[in-house]
Amino acid sequence: MSPETPSDDSRSGDESRSSDKSRNSSVRAAAREKARQLRSTQQKRERRNRWLLSGGIVLGVLAVVAIVAVVIVSAIRPTVPGPKNMASDGVVVGSGLKVKTTTALASDAKPVASTPDPSGSTVDIRIYADYLCKLCGDFQRTNLQQLEPLVKDGAVTVEMHPVAIYTSHSAGTKYSLRAANAAACVANYDPDAFWTFNSSLFEKQPAEGGPGLSDDVLKKRAAASGAKSIGEIDSCIDDGRFKTWVMTASDRALSGPIPNSDVKKMTNALLVLVNGKPYTGSLTDADAFKAFVLQAQGDEYSSTATPTPTPTAAP
Repeated sequence: MSPETPSDDSRSGDESRSSDKSRNSSVRAAAREKARQLRSTQQKRERRNRWLLSGGIVLGVLAVVAIVAVVIVSAIRPTVPGPKNMASDGVVVGSGLKVKTTTALASDAKPVASTPDPSGSTVDIRIYADYLCKLCGDFQRTNLQQLEPLVKDGAVTVEMHPVAIYTSHSAGTKYSLRAANAAACVANYDPDAFWTFNSSLFEKQPAEGGPGLSDDVLKKRAAASGAKSIGEIDSCIDDGRFKTWVMTASDRALSGPIPNSDVKKMTNALLVLVNGKPYTGSLTDADAFKAFVLQAQGDEYSSTATPTPTPTAAP
């Protein structure tokens, strides 16, 4: 064998070392790639966290700004007074179907209860009613027609108190609140149309649980009732100008006490008082209510009549 010729064992060792180097190189390359992927993933995570943090800060700042804006707007929003001609939270309709005029009260003012006829010659009827309430509709459709000539002649005064107790019973449209607001708008801008407008909302009353009448229909009812200040009334209905007042007045009726009566508070959507006494009879029998009115009138007359002097014996 020539000295320059490598042996088989030598060649085998060289091949083994070359193979080891190749494997080590592959392992190192794989490790570098894995490290690169880990660094890339970490960088992406850090960028995402920075974005979320900055986004959260921005959202937080925006939320604070929104809250501050609401507080500022609420603070500078002008207070809205109650409607004119409803200082008692109701509309007093008397002789000739004319409404007793009163000034608008400040938004934080307490209502001023109306004063019944101290002589007892005029029957005082007060009706608290929700325009969506079916029982309220039953009573008004049954009795307003027979009351109308008595009111015209001055024998009876009727004080209407629109309340919004069924606001959540109209498929989300808040009809009770909108209708009571519309009634307040009519009382404020065209009070002599109030009696007819109030009656019209019960003559064609929407069903409980339904959406009620739209604002456009309420405006048409006001016009059909003879209201002449249509522009102001339409704008008042669109703006919901007296909604806050309606809710406050309704809360007062529900919490009580009810003025000029022994009734502590409203317990449902209808309350009818005749000379301060609650009517609990039939809502669909006109004769039953008429008899109650006559009885209340007789009781009032008996309590206010001047006693006849007892004759004295001649000396």
